Amino acid sequence: MTDVLQERHGIQVLMCDPAGPTVVTEQDALDLIGSALFAAEIVAVPVNRLDEKFFSLGTRIAGEIMQKFVNYRMRLAVVGDISRHMEASSALRALVHESNASSHIWFLPDVEALDARLEVMSAKGRG
Repeated sequence: MTDVLQERHGIQVLMCDPAGPTVVTEQDALDLIGSALFAAEIVAVPVNRLDEKFFSLGTRIAGEIMQKFVNYRMRLAVVGDISRHMEASSALRALVHESNASSHIWFLPDVEALDARLEVMSAKGRG
């Protein structure tokens, strides 16, 4: 499977292949944004596509990658179980909580949770 553009609840989403390349750098984020630009509103990245360093906030990788998505006004959904990372870091727990309260970056446990967010977003007129 490759990254696939899908319409989910009336919203174009780039669903990233779990077997695709690891996202480690800002350039990797820009590559995903470039793939979605003008075609999708959201990039859904499986947790296993993110380098382990992403979840260690001291590396600043998460912040750099997330900032690229915000700068390009592209929403990012990190999809999958990150509970072991959150158990190890109160800073990550706070980041996830704050991100999930916003409209640009989401951390969601599964595709069903993504669909639920998209359904609400679609009902609100993409708010």
